[in-house]
Amino acid sequence: MIGHTDNVIDIDAPVAFVWERTNDLRNWPELFSEYASIDILQETAGSATFRLTMHPDEQARVWSWVSERHWDKAARVVRARRVETGPFEFMNITWTYEELGPDCTRMRWVQDFHMKPDAPVDTAAMTDRINHNTAVQMKLVKERVERSRCRVVGMDDVPSNTRRGGDLRTLLAPPNVGTSAGFCGAVRLAPGEGVSEHYHPYSEEYLFVAHGELRVDLDGEPVVIGTEQALHIPRNVRHRLTNTGDSQALVVFQIGPLAPEPHLGHVDTEAGPGDPVPGAGSGPAGATASNGFGFPAQDTASAASGAAPASPVAGSPLVRAGFAVPAVPLPASIATGPGGPTVIR
Repeated sequence: MIGHTDNVIDIDAPVAFVWERTNDLRNWPELFSEYASIDILQETAGSATFRLTMHPDEQARVWSWVSERHWDKAARVVRARRVETGPFEFMNITWTYEELGPDCTRMRWVQDFHMKPDAPVDTAAMTDRINHNTAVQMKLVKERVERSRCRVVGMDDVPSNTRRGGDLRTLLAPPNVGTSAGFCGAVRLAPGEGVSEHYHPYSEEYLFVAHGELRVDLDGEPVVIGTEQALHIPRNVRHRLTNTGDSQALVVFQIGPLAPEPHLGHVDTEAGPGDPVPGAGSGPAGATASNGFGFPAQDTASAASGAAPASPVAGSPLVRAGFAVPAVPLPASIATGPGGPTVIR
């Protein structure tokens, strides 16, 4: 008898955000209640080998084992197996993610396994145990992922983007809170400082001046907005911001909907302080598309678009329970270590 479990849960968050949060291995002790710590032993663009350590059980024993995990972001599939199998002859796990809507993701965990003859429980009993525990952990993951979308984000909590001028901070966006319809932030501008001209092919922009006075050039035509005034900038309208006051300006912006890919969201039509030489690209002459969020490029692309970088994994496939899991060469300290989970007393 092969043990098999199949559990699903719907999470109210975009699929890319759920993918990022649930595959952030270093955050697993905060996401799951059963794990005390995780140690990454080996990592590539598409895989990781790691040691999980659980909280003490009722007999004060601490269980630990090594697993490996491989992900296919384009297919939204993760496959994993235990390297240190312990009481299992084998344990394979498949995670899949299905987009049900802009703010809803179905996450499925399928586990295939078989217990060793001398294991303390048989395969049927372990199936019941896994089904019970999976339901508990899935509910907790759902609650914690959804809660992470509703959090306060301050200017100092996010990186500064000064490439176009000023001190621009994207506060709420797909990478950090899983927005699905747009993003917002603020920019500080010193007197005389500005943001270089650009436009948004897919999005409208809403500006609100919280403090100061601003001149906005819209397709070359100047518009002045002051403290506690707002301005709407339609799609494809070129705009440049300049602080015309004698004190620092604080300008809040909101942009939506999202572009199909983050790098398509902004098209620069002139060089900014961080771009001494404008590049060539689509749009008006001299225009160049660029990242719109200000987060690290790899985080932006993965969270907003779900696109997967090419990440071939070395090693021959190891077939378990009907699917192939590429084997990752283990460090010598693991490859020659015990075959079962480690019990730390």
